Amino acid sequence: MKLKQLETLLGDLQQFTTPKVELEQYPTGPHIASRLLYTAENSFDDISNKVVADFGCGCGTLGAAAALLGAEQVIGIDIDPQSLEIASMNAEDLELDIDFVQCDISNLGWRGQIVDTVVMNPPFGTRKKGIDMDFLFVALKVASQAVYSLHKTSTRDYIKRTALRDLNASSAEVLCELRFDVPQLYKFHKKKEVDIAVDLWRFVPKRSRVKDN
Repeated sequence: MKLKQLETLLGDLQQFTTPKVELEQYPTGPHIASRLLYTAENSFDDISNKVVADFGCGCGTLGAAAALLGAEQVIGIDIDPQSLEIASMNAEDLELDIDFVQCDISNLGWRGQIVDTVVMNPPFGTRKKGIDMDFLFVALKVASQAVYSLHKTSTRDYIKRTALRDLNASSAEVLCELRFDVPQLYKFHKKKEVDIAVDLWRFVPKRSRVKDN
């Protein structure tokens, strides 16, 4: 599938009708979502025939893109039941088979590296400090191949240092810098739209060691 075709399909997906500010719910636009997944597949072969988890999936844009690019299985996880309803409808509209799980990422009970790839656009941490790193911590524990994530460019040095030192990453690479369009969704937003510089990261987790019995 070509990048433009992927972006067009993602552009037709339903998004949040009543976003929750406490969850930092902002839609992942088709421009960023298509490039994240297209890069993961065409540059690193991390999507097709792989088990892919979409952390904090919201309305399911990243997971849908993974399924469209041939993932063997896609699991979308979010704490918000209303978002999962929209995500499920989006998957149905595109005739995609995606599993959805309602769960707080920090309480995810998965043990070991049970998926190949995690894709995510985590909360930036403006409402709950450190939640972006909580997402990354769990992702790097359950992925065997790679984690793709979006983080504010202003946090680049901190993200890399923490991922390599504390979060089980063997490598942490910024693939590109993108502009994240934050629309005027909440009353406290003074402007119709704000561009935030974000980095698209690829993290490779350390391989889990199999203990001898």
